[in-house]
Amino acid sequence: IPTALRLSGQLNVTALESNINEIIRRHEALRTNFTTIEGLPIQVIASTLELKLLFVDLQNLPFDEREVEAQRLATNEAQQPFDLEREPLVRVMVLQLGSSEYVFLLIVHHIIFDGWSTGVFIRELAALYEAKCTGKPLILPELPVQYADFAVWQRYWLTGEVLETQLNYWKQQLKDAPTLLELPTDRPRPAVQTFRGTHQYIALSLELSEALAELSKRTGVTLFMTLYAAFVTLLYRYTGSDDIVIGTPVANRTRQEIEGLIGFFVNTLALHTDLSGNPIFEQLLRRVREVALQAYTHQDLPFEQLVEALQPE
Repeated sequence: IPTALRLSGQLNVTALESNINEIIRRHEALRTNFTTIEGLPIQVIASTLELKLLFVDLQNLPFDEREVEAQRLATNEAQQPFDLEREPLVRVMVLQLGSSEYVFLLIVHHIIFDGWSTGVFIRELAALYEAKCTGKPLILPELPVQYADFAVWQRYWLTGEVLETQLNYWKQQLKDAPTLLELPTDRPRPAVQTFRGTHQYIALSLELSEALAELSKRTGVTLFMTLYAAFVTLLYRYTGSDDIVIGTPVANRTRQEIEGLIGFFVNTLALHTDLSGNPIFEQLLRRVREVALQAYTHQDLPFEQLVEALQPE
């Protein structure tokens, strides 16, 4: 998971490195490696880890080449693999573009990190850095649990009746679900999947964004549910299918103790939407709301376990 932050102002590199290592001290996940013993994966948590902040000064380059080189270095750093057993699963780098312009790069292996963790890391770094530079004392509250505690708890909790209840819900929800959405394409699907994809970015106007927020509020749904319903409608128009399943990530932090913890908690939910009967959009919103809320209630089952149980085509 690569993160790049542009920093403006005078940067105290020594303080930044010190703060990063304080976060690593706080969160065991950032000091964890993974090895295999007798065929089973094992977490190996280092008691200490001092990370070195790599600093690259690009000011010797012509001004118009600095951004290009920064992008190249960032991309290259993000694409370097990690050795799960032997090296830190976190890398940090600072690129200096000008006397007061920097780019901070944070690259972490997804096995110990997720999107929510990025927010936790950045918030703690900002608070620690400000305190260090202003001389104001700051002691972040000790974490009530660590990721390994959660992993052990989850393993023992998600068994028996709890596991059965979660699994039965998803089996029922995805019963008779289509295995493939027949989208019209301008070429046949390749025999071998390449995983070469791309992104499409669309900016919504302020007026449309406000109207969507107002619609969501009026109909008692979240903005995600409204946008999801619009996307389902688009897929319905393209495919003619009134039975659509879409996978979406969910933070899966359903307990207060793990809200401020760095680690891999994110899960995937398969939302199964019924568009039969030609519903008007507000009717579809109500259906989506029901499906989403039920899915959130049953979000504890790891998606991998669901796939293993269903064995879909």
